[in-house]
Amino acid sequence: MKIRWLGHASFLIETEEKRIITDPFDEKSGYPVFPQEVDIATVSHEHWDHNAVHVLKGNPMIIKGAGDFGLDKIRIKGISSFHDKNQGKNRGTNTIYKIISEGLNLLHLGDLGQILTREQIREIGKVDVLFIPVGGNYTIDAKDALAIVEQIKPGIIIPMHFKTAHVTINLAPVEAFVCQFERCVKKPYLELSKEGLGSQPLVMLLDYQY
Repeated sequence: MKIRWLGHASFLIETEEKRIITDPFDEKSGYPVFPQEVDIATVSHEHWDHNAVHVLKGNPMIIKGAGDFGLDKIRIKGISSFHDKNQGKNRGTNTIYKIISEGLNLLHLGDLGQILTREQIREIGKVDVLFIPVGGNYTIDAKDALAIVEQIKPGIIIPMHFKTAHVTINLAPVEAFVCQFERCVKKPYLELSKEGLGSQPLVMLLDYQY
């Protein structure tokens, strides 16, 4: 499996069979729009910087909301959550996606704005790779992100939705999050297999690219 960060909350997850994109954006986000075909797209919520499925190439399966989905050997579970700490009264709802492929459990939190409940943790189950927003303002901040990491206990932690030179919305930089961990590695992309998972949590900072 190969994971590339396209910017903001969007990742390209390339499995042996399919290409999955999370939370696609258009040019207004400040990042380049991904120009290649994909097979599956997940949308965590209906905000313009997360739901731009109209820019996608090919004829992807679009996944929105809670439920169980799948294509071939890929299984995806949508779990309901809130975009804020006020039960969605400020920014609405958000869908967490658990993606299972090649024996790996990936969890994309979208624009999560709350600490997870016991029921959500139960639904989530085991997590090998966690994609977590850390930029605050519109989502959880670095402090709450750390609390969620402690709730889930993933093997690999990939920060997203934070301030960069490209992003056009007001977010905090990633440093306040990564400084809380002993192990942080920066790579252009992540190649991963079930056998390659370590025993200790690892923060992986990916360069945004396409």
